[in-house]
Amino acid sequence: MPLEPHEVPDLRQHIGWDRRDSDYPVLLERCLFYAGSRDDQGLLIAFAYICGMGLQHGYLEDVMVHPSMQGKGIGQQLVQRLLAYSVQKGVEIVTATFAEEHASFYRKCGFVTGNGGVWRKE
Repeated sequence: MPLEPHEVPDLRQHIGWDRRDSDYPVLLERCLFYAGSRDDQGLLIAFAYICGMGLQHGYLEDVMVHPSMQGKGIGQQLVQRLLAYSVQKGVEIVTATFAEEHASFYRKCGFVTGNGGVWRKE
């Protein structure tokens, strides 16, 4: 799906995240693959991507759905599409890092929650 450089930052802003304009289009060139959805007017309403080295393991990142479209199954469909494509590309393990309040969403998408850790620059 072709994307204009401003579209993902615009969506990030709508959901309350930093725009990170400088990440795009570089991120799109470096990730393994991405998927998104548009509304009837062509506005980007959902986006996520898988990154990694393109071997057995990938990382699901930045699952975003426009606030006006949340709760309609769009995010789950987006993740399922990315996971199916992962299998086609030989990625057998996909990891996602998420806040506890989003755990039920990821379980519905087929993820198993477990122990792990995250390091963040202070």
